[in-house]
Amino acid sequence: MAGYFELVDAPDGGYRIRMMDAAGDLMAVSVTFPTKRAAVAGIAQAREIAGTGLIRDRSGDSQSAVMASLAKRRTGGGTGRGSSLSGGTLAATKRTRAHH
Repeated sequence: MAGYFELVDAPDGGYRIRMMDAAGDLMAVSVTFPTKRAAVAGIAQAREIAGTGLIRDRSGDSQSAVMASLAKRRTGGGTGRGSSLSGGTLAATKRTRAHH
């Protein structure tokens, strides 16, 4: 199993999503969603971003060689769509996919 999402009550009302790895360790916590329906839509959006989103290194050390290596491994070579670390947007990616 690759991991899973947990839908939990937010302390300030509403719901949050926890992304857990296969061992059950916490990977990320979402913003607060007002309804369960909105939280489930948030999971769908997180899956889309995780599968197609670019990596943008905004860290201070900017180890671009490490990030480029990750991108190449993910795309199988680094020359195809999604290998760029700095360009593009989700809307542009969706437009590109719509034309294929």
